[in-house]
Amino acid sequence: MDEDILAQLEQRLGRLHARQRLGIETDHEAQIFGQGLTFFHLENWYSARSIIRTALKLSGLYWRARRNAGRVIVRHNDIAFKDLPPRFDGFTMLHISDLHVDISEAAVQRVCELVGELRYDLCVLTGDYRGETFGPFEAALDGVARVRSHLKGQIYGVLGNHDTIRMVPGLEAMGIRMLLNECELIARDDQRIFLAGVDDAHFYRMDNIEKAAVRIPEDAFSILLSHTPEIYRQAAHAHFRLMLSGHTHGGQLCLPGSIPIMLEAALPRRMGAGAWQYHGMTGYTSVGAGTSVVPVRLNCPPEITLHCLRCG
Repeated sequence: MDEDILAQLEQRLGRLHARQRLGIETDHEAQIFGQGLTFFHLENWYSARSIIRTALKLSGLYWRARRNAGRVIVRHNDIAFKDLPPRFDGFTMLHISDLHVDISEAAVQRVCELVGELRYDLCVLTGDYRGETFGPFEAALDGVARVRSHLKGQIYGVLGNHDTIRMVPGLEAMGIRMLLNECELIARDDQRIFLAGVDDAHFYRMDNIEKAAVRIPEDAFSILLSHTPEIYRQAAHAHFRLMLSGHTHGGQLCLPGSIPIMLEAALPRRMGAGAWQYHGMTGYTSVGAGTSVVPVRLNCPPEITLHCLRCG
């Protein structure tokens, strides 16, 4: 490993966190069975690509599914909160998730085209920048840099289960503030909200909501970024008002009506895509802008999302 990256990580995260995360990556990356919140990890199965391609070609849907992967759309999600500070009425966040930039060039290009035309106050990235779950990451950083060049204002991000902690110095050098069990205060005049983010909770299990929330006053309005929505219970009971996630891809390959054939997550299916509620917390699970394993989508268009906060 590059000693310079290790030194930067130890300075940024502390020696223990950096070496613990790197050690867990070395032990578990690319494993198909037994790690994380789910037992089986399709993205690490070497036969998955050929099986998916063959099945789609036999059904006559392969090329349609390939075209669909590049047809990223902009979704709008207005959310009302009774306790939102009035100065944040109309506050808009651009939410981009699961770019997997080295899998679908068409999706990356479309995202770059779309974001330049959008108006928002803040951008959040909820992980999975890389296509593979192991190996080189330079191509992923190059792809993220392309998207980053079209974004404006403050940008915050978290890591996903496809991302190595070694990407953090490169991402932050682009001006993306990575939240690794940390939080930031967002102020408008004399009013404030808190934005927190946790490390990967799905595969590496390095999330720590308690550490992320320790600086947040009990009565403050707070938002949590987590790559996976699977920690929805912990987030709700930690009194986060809004949780933004990705990871599921909405199933990616769905039956008509956007019914996922398979959902790579341990959570109720109603939380697998779009808006949902749990114990007073509002959640949103992005189906992602990119694709996992193979650049194909059926009945589940890729998306980027504009979340507009309103006073209820």
